[in-house]
Amino acid sequence: MDSLIFGLVTLAILLTLIGLRTPIGVALGVVSVCGLAYVRNWPIALSILRETPFSFAASWDLTAIPMFLLMGAIANQSGISSALFRAARLWFSALPGGLAVAANMASAGFAAACGSSLASAAAMGRLAIPEMLRAGYDKGLATGVIASAGTLSALIPPSILLVLYGVFAEVSISRLLIAGVIPGLLTGAAYVVMIILRCKMNPALAPRLAATDLATLKQDRLSALRETWPLALLILGIIGGLYGGIVTPTEAGAVGAALALAIAVLQRRMTAGRLVEALKETMSVTAQIFFVGMGAVMYTRLLSLTGVSALLVDLVGAWAGDPLLVVIALSVVFLVLGMFLDPLGIMLITMPVFLPMMKALDLDLIWFGIIVVKYIEIGMITPPMGMNVFVVKSVVGNQVPMWTIFRGVGWFLLCEVVVMTLLIAFPGITLFLPDLMQ
Repeated sequence: MDSLIFGLVTLAILLTLIGLRTPIGVALGVVSVCGLAYVRNWPIALSILRETPFSFAASWDLTAIPMFLLMGAIANQSGISSALFRAARLWFSALPGGLAVAANMASAGFAAACGSSLASAAAMGRLAIPEMLRAGYDKGLATGVIASAGTLSALIPPSILLVLYGVFAEVSISRLLIAGVIPGLLTGAAYVVMIILRCKMNPALAPRLAATDLATLKQDRLSALRETWPLALLILGIIGGLYGGIVTPTEAGAVGAALALAIAVLQRRMTAGRLVEALKETMSVTAQIFFVGMGAVMYTRLLSLTGVSALLVDLVGAWAGDPLLVVIALSVVFLVLGMFLDPLGIMLITMPVFLPMMKALDLDLIWFGIIVVKYIEIGMITPPMGMNVFVVKSVVGNQVPMWTIFRGVGWFLLCEVVVMTLLIAFPGITLFLPDLMQ
């Protein structure tokens, strides 16, 4: 069989295995090893299998991943999320849909200390959803805002997905992380505008607080704001350090984890048991990410050897007159994959295929990385496999039907359409901050 045809066959086999719910890391590894054995021979395939785990794990840039995960786990265990929501609730409750706005703002803030959309949705869901339901909020709005705002952690630094993209695309991870700031804040702002407009047009969605309750809340605003100083310190240490070129992403992760632990200890919110749980969570998630990543590296080699990468570059050459068409076509692919696969799987399966195409079109890979993560973020709230929706469902149990959560998320997907249109039409929105770093 011709190598090129065989490469396309391996792609079909890979998608079939994933469709059969085979773990993505296993599917990538099996297809890659068997494919390399066919294209070359078994000794070479097994040699690559032995060498890849060491070379992949030895990447200095990837060290940022466990550091950011540890920081997020410690921040979650130490109660930063609860302090954020309390402050946001006191400051934004007077607005139409104030509790939903507060949940959205707190999620955006927690994103700067977390890096994981699922962890953000779970943490904020436990805090905000019960309070919104007690206040008489529409169930779709209460759950939809948590599922959607949780995705901001995929963009706002520190983002695990952006670090992974940076390693595979071989671009500056510092610039990539900073590039996520404005799109992340723009997305959060779009959510806020939509919530306020909906609640103004239909006050029954979110009953307003009584005047006496608002007066009581205003008295505690400053004290609640003071409790959020740990987050401000983390943002200064991570985003400020990266933007100023003071630290590398790996160093920023280490600084963030150390600061989070020091803050938790000083506030007496960290026990030995909580620290052990944070470490266990970090090791488990890191192992999962690295396992899939190793499979993706081997599959990249297979595509290169079979000539699939070169074929895709040649195909893109025919579209070079209108790169926008290529981006739109890839957008459809990401949206479809997002309905069925988890974020890490989408990232590591598509990068070996799509990156050569983007390089052939000479498109900015920093901008493209933000577009990719935005689409992955949208997939996390898109039926039928929106992972953030399932996390929220696990928090609310039988109180809210699954279809109600997806209905609530629909309004936030409309916001995503607007934001994505702006980011694709005006790349300068994404590249403004990274360009200032040069």
